Amino acid sequence: MSLKLHNLKPTPNSRPEKHRKGRGHAAGKGKQAGKGQSGQNKRKGHRLGFEGGQTPWFRRIGKRGFKNVNHVEYQVVNLSSLEERYSNNETVTLESLFERNLIRRSVELRPVKVLAKGKLTKKLTLQVHSVSQAAREAVEKAGGKVEEL
Repeated sequence: MSLKLHNLKPTPNSRPEKHRKGRGHAAGKGKQAGKGQSGQNKRKGHRLGFEGGQTPWFRRIGKRGFKNVNHVEYQVVNLSSLEERYSNNETVTLESLFERNLIRRSVELRPVKVLAKGKLTKKLTLQVHSVSQAAREAVEKAGGKVEEL
């Protein structure tokens, strides 16, 4: 027998049998059908988060804070990484950062920002979206320049 999608079946007894709700006492799962005695859970039930009429948790806790719609999440590159992976008089572009695995490709969603962690001794030209003030000073002190996109 060949293995094809139309004749796939689970191994015997590997899956539980379907529970058939009984009708009457002789069915085994008759009368209350495995749902216990009378009550809300025997009937149709209730929505998620319902606590029997008590004010539910999600309404007791309340709202907190807000989401700033103008917040920009940057991909961070440190000066120490640039020092390690670039040589003197090189231009740091988004493509070169990606090739050296310093950023991800999603530049449209998360722009690139250079921060001043570490020391920079090489003369570099940065072409990125944003640069911190301390990083800008460090690049210019090393003889490089910054071009913001």
